[in-house]
Parts: sequence; C-alpha cells; structure tokens
Amino acid sequence: MTLARRLAVLLVLVPPALAAQSPKTIPVRDFFRNPAKAYFQVSQGGKYVSYTEPYQNRMNIMVRPVAGGEAKRITSITDRDINSYGWKADERIFFFKDSGGNENFHLYVVDRAGAKMRDLTPMPKVRVNLVDELLDNDTDVLVEMNYRDSTVFDVYRVNVVTGDTTMIARNPGNITGWVADHHGRIRGAITTDGVNGTVLFRPTEADTFRVIARTTFKDTFAPLFFTFDDQALYASSNLGRDKTAIVLFDPATGKEREVLFQHPEVDVDGMNYSRKRKVLTEIGYTTWKQQREFLDPTTKALYTSLEKRLPGKEVFVTFMNKDEDVMIVRTISDRSLGSYYLYQRAGDRLTKLADRNPWLAERDLAPMKPISYKSRDGLTINGYLTLPVGVAPRNLPVVVNPHGGPWARDAWGFNPEVQFLANRGYAVLQVNFRGSTGYGRKFFESSFKQWGRTMQDDVSDGVKWLVAEGIADSSRVAIYGGSYGGYATLAGLTFSPELYAAGIDYVGVSNLFTFLKTIPPYWKPFLEQIHEMVGDPARDSLAFVAASPVFHVDRIRAPLLVAQGAKDPRVNINESNQIVEALRKRGIDVQYIVKENEGHGFQNEENRFEFYEAMESFLARHVKPARTKPVL
Repeated sequence: MTLARRLAVLLVLVPPALAAQSPKTIPVRDFFRNPAKAYFQVSQGGKYVSYTEPYQNRMNIMVRPVAGGEAKRITSITDRDINSYGWKADERIFFFKDSGGNENFHLYVVDRAGAKMRDLTPMPKVRVNLVDELLDNDTDVLVEMNYRDSTVFDVYRVNVVTGDTTMIARNPGNITGWVADHHGRIRGAITTDGVNGTVLFRPTEADTFRVIARTTFKDTFAPLFFTFDDQALYASSNLGRDKTAIVLFDPATGKEREVLFQHPEVDVDGMNYSRKRKVLTEIGYTTWKQQREFLDPTTKALYTSLEKRLPGKEVFVTFMNKDEDVMIVRTISDRSLGSYYLYQRAGDRLTKLADRNPWLAERDLAPMKPISYKSRDGLTINGYLTLPVGVAPRNLPVVVNPHGGPWARDAWGFNPEVQFLANRGYAVLQVNFRGSTGYGRKFFESSFKQWGRTMQDDVSDGVKWLVAEGIADSSRVAIYGGSYGGYATLAGLTFSPELYAAGIDYVGVSNLFTFLKTIPPYWKPFLEQIHEMVGDPARDSLAFVAASPVFHVDRIRAPLLVAQGAKDPRVNINESNQIVEALRKRGIDVQYIVKENEGHGFQNEENRFEFYEAMESFLARHVKPARTKPVL
C-alpha cells in the first residue's frame, strides 16, 4: 500500500471534526499575531507571576501576585518585542532587547512596579549575551559582551540595582564559550582556533586555565553544568562515538567517568537538575518528537500527575521558583500552541493562567506526521508531512519547506507557517536533509561543502518521493524557506527548475562569496570552521561559483518572492539585492519585500502580516491550492 493510500485510510478513520467537514479558512493574521499571553515565569520568592502580552503591537512584561489580582504592565516598549527576561528576587526584572533587528542585544532592568527602567549596557555596537542568571543572587547576573573587542566576548558581573559592571574574565581572543559553577564562578571555557578546540578548566578563579580536552569542530563536547560539589562536569559528548551522549567528565584526569545516557539512533544533549534538592531530574532527546528519560522519582511523579490532568498534550514544566514549589506548566501539540498553568505543590493545585493563542481552534488544524525516505545515495532522510484537513492525500499542491541553519533540524510541534499553508490547502513537506542536527556525527559530516549539491539532492529526492507516492501534483510544487532555507529555495529553482512552480526566499543566501565577506565580527573566530563546512572562497572558488544561485539565474524559470530585513547582520541585504536585480534583468517575475526596521527575519507583527499575506497571494497565483472537501 502506498503512503498516499495509507494516509487516505487514516483520514477516513480520524474523528469527524477533522474529516467529515471542510475546515474553516482561518484569517492569515491569526497565525502570525503576537500571542495573547506568553513567556510566563514566577519570581524567585514565588510571590509574583510575570508574562508578556501585546501593548501597541509589541510584547511587553506584565506582573501580578501569585495569589491573584490585577496585572500591571511594567514596560511600554513600542519598537521591538520583549521575548527574553528574568527575575532578580521578587523586586526586579531584567530583559534583553535589540534595535531594528541588528541583533546587538542590550541588558535592561525595571523594577516590579514598572519604575526605574534603564539600559545597563548603553554602549554602541555592543552585543550582550546571558552567561548565568545567578538565581541564588538577588542583584547580580553574569553576561558576556564584545565591548572591548567586537570579535570576542569578555564576561562581566552586572549589578542590576546599582548598574555596577565588573569584568571578571578577559577573553584572550580564542574563547567562544564560558561555564560558571553553581556559585557563579567562571571555572570553564571553550576555545577555538577556527577548526580545533579545547575545553579549559581551573580549580578556582585565581588559578590559570588548563586544557582538559581537545576537540575538532567535528566533535561535540559541550559542558552542561558542574556536579553539585563543583568538582566535575556533566557534558554532552560524541568523543569516541557517533551519537552524542550525556557523560560525567572528570577534569582531573581529562576522561569520562561515566556515560549517563545514550540512544542508538539519535543524539542526546540535554539534562536538567533540581537546584534545591541537588539531584539530576531528567534527560531530554528527540526522535520524531521530544522524549524524556527520568532520573528522579519526584520529577517522574510530577510529570505523571500533570499528564493525567492535561491529557492529549505534551507537558513541560518551564519555570519554577527557588523553593521549587511554585511552577509554570506549559502544554503544546502539533495543532495547538497550548496553555499556561500555575502549579503549587501546597495543596497540589493546578490553575489555568491563559491560552497562548485562543483564537486558533485545534479542530481546524492539521496533524504533523513523521515520514522517512531514501536519498539517491542511500541515506535515510527523516522529516514531516502535514496534509490539509478534509482533503484526500492525492495529487495535492505542495510547499516544500527546508529549514534554516543549515545545522539545525525540524521537530514535531506547532509551526504557524506549516498550519497556515495546510489551512490554505497545501501539503507541507519538511526535510531533515543531511547535516541536520540530532542524527549523529556521520550524518552531520556528510553535509560538509555540500551546499547546492547532496544537501539539495535530499530536498529534491523528497519532492520526487511525494510525486511517486501519488501525494504531490508534480505541476504544483513550491519551495519556501528562510536563511539557509532561503538559499535552498534559490538553489532548488536554479538547479532543479523542473521540480518547482514557484519559490519564496526569506533572508536567504544567493552568493557564497559575498555571504562570507559580510558575516558578523563575532563569527570571525569560527571562520576556518566555516571554510571547512561551507567552503573557502579561495580554495573552493569553482565550487562556490557552481553552488551560488546568483551566477545561474538563466536557469530559473519559476516566479519568485523575496523578503529581506535591511539590518540583517547574518545574511546581508546584498544577498537578496543581487538575486532580485539579476532576475529582473532577465525579465523574471520577482516580488521583493524589504523592511528597514528588521534583521534576520521579521519580528515586528505588522511586517509579519505583510509578508505572509503576500505569500498567500503569491502561492494562490502560481500554485493553485486544493479545494478542501470531505473524505468519504
């Protein structure tokens, strides 16, 4: 039985709400509106709940007592959303915000009453990243900044009350990551020479760092956190193995003491712990969806209880106070952005706080199913297929959606783009092409210097597989992606023009030469690694010409929509300008959207609306959507 036939049988068997009637057409803006409420946290003392909600179309921070009562907006930012913030004690909130999409995030603070908001790092052209929240400290955080040198980051202790900022670790020029122990002392670091790396350790901050492990860029060795006595490290590591595992590493000997958990098919790279009880709690990994390995009976009992109360959803404890007795619980599924709940151990109380996007009804949305197929050279390629509700899976229009990165992956869960496209009658294919993370070292390395080559073949093979299965109408296939996915869009239209009826390139690379010339300064330590993984403009110049769509625009025959942020620090606007200009000279239909107040992707709500409305019209013109009807 073909996949199309199996899916047709499945559709007949699904609940009537999904198969017996056509779903309603959901307004495009409902998929891409800012959430009603999001990013819930509790203060460290457990007295207050915070969250973000829209104010003048921008996400701002709200605070209310845990016991209930009216919430108060404590920020009134109108240029950019606030998506990253944290508490200091019960009195202050710190948050990060950039300007116009330039990704130079600054550290801000505001008190619980909404007063005394200020930028603690007002220096121009500086990017600030969080190193450690210092949850046991009521005033300080550790951040890294490239203030002294734009290419490297030093570590600073910032007092959010006084604004005092003190450098506590100076970067000699090759450190790309820092590790603090449980007392907030910088005891570990990661270095690179662009290709090879070292893991550094020191017994105290007064000591000199020494090398405890050597790696290449092909290796994974990522310190997660210190043991509770601050003497050893838990890490995710693939040293000596194909798949990344969770290990206990001894700095004194430079060797693994123990492998805590590994999986035969996928990488394992995440672990949590209880600060209060000082025990390891759970290990997370992703097969086709996120999985857990419990390490602690208390945590297992908590999740078992929550899952019984919240059936049919993935459940996550996303935040808790210092005493770990007041928590934020989040639910999510492939068809819902879910809800937030407050859980209080006292009285075993679970209280609903809010639905994240209440205007989207789960019954109107489409299941996301895992799929796999063989590439032309025999690799197993995993991915996901989302079919429009109420339509037989035969001869459908398809939007192929390669992910960005490219060293990232698609995973099961709610994706507003996918749901929007499925609601409009398109099947959506997401492909974890070679190089996608989570599938081991060999799969990762198989992508090196393969932009536009075997990485693109994996995407093309997915299209051909869908056509062979009878799911896709070969004359109505579009390709859309962002960042590397935008490059894959242009490469698809260029190198496989027979496959695609249209393409949408969102902040994508068109010219590998100019792309590498305009990388952000803080990427410079990784330049040799980029040369190994993408290519060197000098040594691989012929390959760069062959793989850069801008040099082959004569092959493109499908219409194209391009969207770009003018302040994008990663994929410079010149990447989009080049391809648009070259195609327009040839008389190819190109629709071009540029936003002066955006960077690498559109964050501001009104810009998202314009882009996705343009996408809807563009696809309707060039890839006629399916008409939804019951499957009988």
